[in-house]
Amino acid sequence: MRAAPLTAPTVSRWALLVPLAGFTLVLALLHLSIGARGMPPSVVLDTLFSFDPANFNHRILFSLRLPRLCAALLSGAALGMAGLLLQSLLRNPLAEPHILGLNAGASLAVVVATALPAAIQPTIVERPLLAACGGAVVFAAVFALSSAGRLGMTVTKLVFCGIALSALASALVSAILLLDQETLEAVRFWLVGDLAGASWQQVSAALLPLAFAGAVALVIAPRLDAMALGDASAISLGVPLKTTRLVGLAAAALASGTAVSTVGPIGFVGLIVPGLAIRLTGERHLDAVILSALGGAALLVMADIVARSILPGREVATGIMTALVGAPVFLLIVARRL
Repeated sequence: MRAAPLTAPTVSRWALLVPLAGFTLVLALLHLSIGARGMPPSVVLDTLFSFDPANFNHRILFSLRLPRLCAALLSGAALGMAGLLLQSLLRNPLAEPHILGLNAGASLAVVVATALPAAIQPTIVERPLLAACGGAVVFAAVFALSSAGRLGMTVTKLVFCGIALSALASALVSAILLLDQETLEAVRFWLVGDLAGASWQQVSAALLPLAFAGAVALVIAPRLDAMALGDASAISLGVPLKTTRLVGLAAAALASGTAVSTVGPIGFVGLIVPGLAIRLTGERHLDAVILSALGGAALLVMADIVARSILPGREVATGIMTALVGAPVFLLIVARRL
């Protein structure tokens, strides 16, 4: 049974989703058009609907720009959904994969795997699952440490434990890279959230785990509505709290781990978008999941457009652009909460 939301949605479902989907489509076409070699929209559309392998512009778009766009769309959607699940399940507006250690744990797992001998390195299909496991392990440690003590878990303890263990995981990554020059060369751009190396192999490897995580988020969305009313109300409505939290957090780990394995540890997408989605939908989580996915995809594509065009003739890592926007938002939320 689905409970009524805490507050009525301020805008109807389609009034939110249709304009956002249209805006994302416009951003996608713009993303494909810009670059070292500018492409008019007619060439982009011609490539999408009547691809000619002999056409040089078509090959550039299909081999380089289109996989980069798909990686940005999928990873942005994954981070948006992961952030929504974390914030809803933990009832914490600061809960976000980058802050709570999921991204750092996933990065550590990928770097360790890259440093292994070639014969036993995981395949590109296995990397998303490996990254998800790494993120889940670090987040489990964050959850356990923040729950310890007489006061139990608090917003402040959860955030501080997440920051501390993220720093520890990042230190381990740095130690591995200092000792292994070959691994450093392989991942140094990926570690700052760079989409330039995205390939069709990475995109195809990310599809299945992200689809599974998204399906889980949609299935448990009605339970999140009930849980927003409080644990007692959710239990009275027949919601299995422990199972829902475990499944939801596992889906968040899978989504964020897949995003990290595809584009690197990009932060703050899962902080900015879900809060807006919840406000606009009135905590109607089914709509909020879809809105967070679309909003996350649009935000990451927009960040990548700025990263590619802000410096003439050069590119800035996309993760730097999201951090420049997300860090002030994080500090603003902290200042309002503490």
